[in-house]
Amino acid sequence: MALLNSIRGPADVRRMPEAELPALAEEIRELLVRTVSRTGGHLGPNLGVVELTIALHRVFNSPHDRILWDTGHQAYVHKLLTGRVEGFERLRQRGGLSGYPSRAESEHDVIENSHASTALCYADGLAKAYALTGQTDRAVVAVIGDGALTGGMAWEAVNNIAAAKDRPVIIVVNDNGRSYAPTVGGIADLLSGLRTAGPYERFLAWGKNTVRQTPVVGQPVYDLVHAVKAGLKDLIAPQALFSGMGLKYLGPVDGHDVAAVEAALRRARGFGGPVLVHCVTEKGRGWAPAETDEQDKMHSYRRTDPVTGGRIPATTPTWTEVFGAELGALAAERPELVAITAAMLEPTGLEQMQAKFPERVFDVGIAEQHAVTSAAGLAMGGVHPVVCLYATFLNRAFDQLLLDVALHSCGVTFVLDRAGVTGDDGPSHNGMWDLSILQVVPGLRIAAPRDAATLRRALREAVEVTDGPTVIRFPKGTPSADLAVASQVDGLDVLVAGEPEDVLMVCVGALAGLGRQVADELAEAGLGVTVVDPVWVRPVNPAIAGLARRHRVVVTLEDGGRAGGVGAAIAQELRDARVTTPVHTMGLPQRFLEHGKRAEVLADCGLTTPEITRRIKEVVPARRRSR
Repeated sequence: MALLNSIRGPADVRRMPEAELPALAEEIRELLVRTVSRTGGHLGPNLGVVELTIALHRVFNSPHDRILWDTGHQAYVHKLLTGRVEGFERLRQRGGLSGYPSRAESEHDVIENSHASTALCYADGLAKAYALTGQTDRAVVAVIGDGALTGGMAWEAVNNIAAAKDRPVIIVVNDNGRSYAPTVGGIADLLSGLRTAGPYERFLAWGKNTVRQTPVVGQPVYDLVHAVKAGLKDLIAPQALFSGMGLKYLGPVDGHDVAAVEAALRRARGFGGPVLVHCVTEKGRGWAPAETDEQDKMHSYRRTDPVTGGRIPATTPTWTEVFGAELGALAAERPELVAITAAMLEPTGLEQMQAKFPERVFDVGIAEQHAVTSAAGLAMGGVHPVVCLYATFLNRAFDQLLLDVALHSCGVTFVLDRAGVTGDDGPSHNGMWDLSILQVVPGLRIAAPRDAATLRRALREAVEVTDGPTVIRFPKGTPSADLAVASQVDGLDVLVAGEPEDVLMVCVGALAGLGRQVADELAEAGLGVTVVDPVWVRPVNPAIAGLARRHRVVVTLEDGGRAGGVGAAIAQELRDARVTTPVHTMGLPQRFLEHGKRAEVLADCGLTTPEITRRIKEVVPARRRSR
């Protein structure tokens, strides 16, 4: 690590002799594999951008020149070249480096961007601001993957960037043919056509076909000219999409050739207007397990062996695997079921259904808005779509859920993986917003299963609903053992029937087990706690009001934001029912939570057995003594 350890910032990269760059790239890859195999993280994307990142920092003077990463999970090499080698061993750990760009870490991190397709919008705004303030010596560079180009925001930005012929924005397309999985759609086909054959090879191929298909003897000159024109059109058509909009196109460039990338970037910088530099890279480059992993090229690394990349076999299925198996079984029973995802087929558990019914699974690319409105169209056409997203990504399609799905009373089921605190991916990936923002959607039903059994049950109930949208949310990781039900009260699962009836605790989803632990602790202190799990948390079950009347305090416990969440909805329901029992909501504070393990983040928010027990003891009024 002699070369890498000598780098304190981009100036050291620019001063490094060109002959030493291959050794630097090798050291970077060695550190990436060694560290990420221990901490977890996005290994494949960063192995693929080593040379590209070196070239960027040799051509541009960060932070004076602004380099924006879309998405931020491909910025590990950027961190290493901007003075963060020493902290890299604690990547994604509490107190260590974030797994995404972080403005608190470095002035070289411009945007904390971990949701795709947005960097070009930032770049457009930055370039406009620099033009307005006379800062003509600052370059704005946006690095975007081909997968992120499937998102609508990227093309909204391109539409504006291309319109300003004298405003320099450099778009670097990191084209590895994949997002999480292989990139899909027309954009993928366009880039594939550009990278698989250069202009000369395409011209030769056209020439051979023309000679073979068009006899020269007796052929009218007009037909020959027409064939030439058609061939030239085919030759330049892929680039024409960009150049026709006003973007100068450079490429394709071998993204693993530092000198070639440098040359292209220097040409782009000197052009003086918007430029697209098309760099072809290989995800997982330089590490055999990633190169041969056709599933996801070690995109999100959860393995332990830095030599083989071997997985540790899971002892119990994850929430995602439970859902995927149940959806596959349901699809076999119900031919009207289809599934939609936004470039997250394997992460959301759709492999089983795709294997059995590939024609009924649609991956639309990184385009959540399109996914949701397309689902509305599918429902209108007589099928039942199941839209599978990470909870944090549903935020991007709220308007479509509200006005395209709910307004039309479409029977669409949304399955939100990674709901609540996800932990080490940091603030952008905590799925803590859904329970708050979805409360305002008319006619929407929300289920938060507490274990595998209730997840299966809720999914089967959700796909029966045809007159409006349904949502099922569950966290990252492995569900706890199925929790026994003591009794049921009008659709409420009673997990603990406490005596005396001091505290009614309403638990949401996977925090039901935590609620039971708290009830045990309070029982030792002489307090009776009734623990209930509605499973379907919206609309609020009216039975909660009846139980609340019999208890002295109501406590709600949820893995979501307290503002406008389930607890707030229950409090409103009790007010409407004229129940005066005080309600205390316990959940996540409305702030962006730092990265760390899920248990660490929950502890920071006071969601632990000791802290909840202490707080409940403080709010339960003392019993009146009888004479």
